[in-house]
Amino acid sequence: MVSFIIQARSGSTRLPNKILLPFYKDKCILDLMIEKLSSITNTNVLVATTLNSRDDRIVHVAEKHNVKCFRGEESDVLERFISAAEQNNINKIIRVCSDNPFLDVESIQELLGTIQKNPSAEYISFDINGTPSIKTHYGFWTEYVTLDALRKVRDLTSEPVYHEHVTNYIYSHPDKFDIVWIRSSASKLIEGIPVRLTIDTEVDFANAQKIYSDFEQMGIKHTIQGIVNYLSNQPSIISKMKVEIEKNSK
Repeated sequence: MVSFIIQARSGSTRLPNKILLPFYKDKCILDLMIEKLSSITNTNVLVATTLNSRDDRIVHVAEKHNVKCFRGEESDVLERFISAAEQNNINKIIRVCSDNPFLDVESIQELLGTIQKNPSAEYISFDINGTPSIKTHYGFWTEYVTLDALRKVRDLTSEPVYHEHVTNYIYSHPDKFDIVWIRSSASKLIEGIPVRLTIDTEVDFANAQKIYSDFEQMGIKHTIQGIVNYLSNQPSIISKMKVEIEKNSK
């Protein structure tokens, strides 16, 4: 079985506690993400946070949803993932960043189907106009990686950048891994549109909060097509997103 591992901590330098702040009604982003992922059949959800006491609240959110929470290394995120997977008998991992409330369920289903069709793959991700989805600012996509691939990264490098950014070494060294890229049709929907729905700053948070609230009030599903259609009538939000993309490019 494939398991979602949500990478979560509250110590963001640009926007501390961003995943725990009130986001929609009485729910925080972590609440919403756990609920969304828990609704996907034939998968499990695990939250991987740190041993820092400030992340006790993350544990409480996970417990509220009856989801397991692993606590491990704060700076060595690679080791945190390996330990979390080992202790919970997880071999197939979909890595999820905890600050993406607009994860696209249709894309997750496409990823799950691709995993099933490629049992030998060590890493599967979306190719978004030539860039691994994890390096983009859209906030729609997840990535798949095996426990063995993460162990291989640990054995091959001790460079801090590759231990902080869990999968960076894999897509930076494609000759060493069995990699499958998904060319999503959604790439064309967002091409040339400055969509930013990953959350790093107060402006990101406010933009995402307004969009989420509007969609909930209108009863619209959070699809990529729906978000593109919505933003086509929101020039002020698009303008703010463009500024944040330029300020926070990865």
